[in-house]
Amino acid sequence: MKSQTIILKHPMITEKITAMQDAHNQYAFVVDKNANKIEIKKEVENRFDVKVLKVNTMNIRGKIKTQGRFSGRKASWKKAVVTLKKGFSIEFFENI
Repeated sequence: MKSQTIILKHPMITEKITAMQDAHNQYAFVVDKNANKIEIKKEVENRFDVKVLKVNTMNIRGKIKTQGRFSGRKASWKKAVVTLKKGFSIEFFENI
C-alpha cells in the first residue's frame, strides 16, 4: 500500500458530476495515477466514513496545446468515479 503518496488529490465539481450526485449517488475525484480501485475505495471509506459500492477509474491523456509557434502537452491524470451505497453521502459536496 502506498502510505507515502496522496491517493485522493481533490474532488471534481462540474455540472455533470453534480447531476450524477443527485441521480446516482456518485462522486468524482482526481486521484494518483498509480492508485488502483481497491486503494481508492479504502481511502474514500476511511476519509469520509461512508460505504462504497463500486469505483470506476479512467486515465485522461494530456492534450497538446499550441501557443504561437510553441507547442506543449498538458499533464495526464486519472479520474475516479465512486458510487456510494444508498443512504450515504459526502457532506463536503453538499456544502458547496
